[in-house]
Amino acid sequence: MSEAKDRELRALQAALAAEHAAVYGYGVVGGRIGDGRRAEARTAYDAHRARRDALVREVKDLGGRPGAAAAGYALPFPVPDAAAAVRLAAELEDRVAGVYSDLVRAASGARRALAAEALREAAVRAVRWRGESVAFPGLAERAGTAPPLAAPTA
Repeated sequence: MSEAKDRELRALQAALAAEHAAVYGYGVVGGRIGDGRRAEARTAYDAHRARRDALVREVKDLGGRPGAAAAGYALPFPVPDAAAAVRLAAELEDRVAGVYSDLVRAASGARRALAAEALREAAVRAVRWRGESVAFPGLAERAGTAPPLAAPTA
């Protein structure tokens, strides 16, 4: 495999891992979110599931073996109520945007366009959850965000 394809495959796997974490995280959000934003959380959950499934196909198309979801993920902070669930949703979107930013850099052609669209969607959802935007969505070094949720270590 060429170095460019290997870099693209690694970025796809990272995006897939972030989508697995986002699906898990939105499960937590859905359990704590208020009734007024439950439909928004469900829409985001469905969008991340669809992206996850598409990334599984993309990884296979490049000859890779898609990474599996972890049984659980460490949340960045406790989520005891609806306000914390909203903060978690915004954080999930920021983290997903970050990995799609990396995929935009690594990919080309149609895959790059799809990654840019996923980055845009995550940034828009983050703004909706947070109520404000960041200057550089998807660029952790500019926005001060952390990497995707991590699976707990044994």
